[in-house]
Amino acid sequence: MPKVAYVHPDGSRDLLYVPEGTSVMQAAVARGIDGITGECGGSAMCATCHVYVDAEPSHAQHLPPVGADEDEMLDCTACPREPGSRLSCQLVVTAALDGLVVRLPEHQR
Repeated sequence: MPKVAYVHPDGSRDLLYVPEGTSVMQAAVARGIDGITGECGGSAMCATCHVYVDAEPSHAQHLPPVGADEDEMLDCTACPREPGSRLSCQLVVTAALDGLVVRLPEHQR
């Protein structure tokens, strides 16, 4: 099962084994990871699942492109948008994303 590391602003990490087909947001919410709220349930409408993806070249090619809705919502995040900013609800875990690292912002609101 693929692993995803969630890095908190203080540097601590939570490592989750995530079933393929589950979004990075769904896995975090199901396990109670502080820092990802996912208020809209994964429909790219709230930006409360904003993360910074540490996109290693091996992972970057397997991430879906940023869609128009996600792009618009990323302009509305509580913490500054960075080149690796993504909505974790739009990142569906596959075997190719094993070892993905996402950094959590200071806050979501």
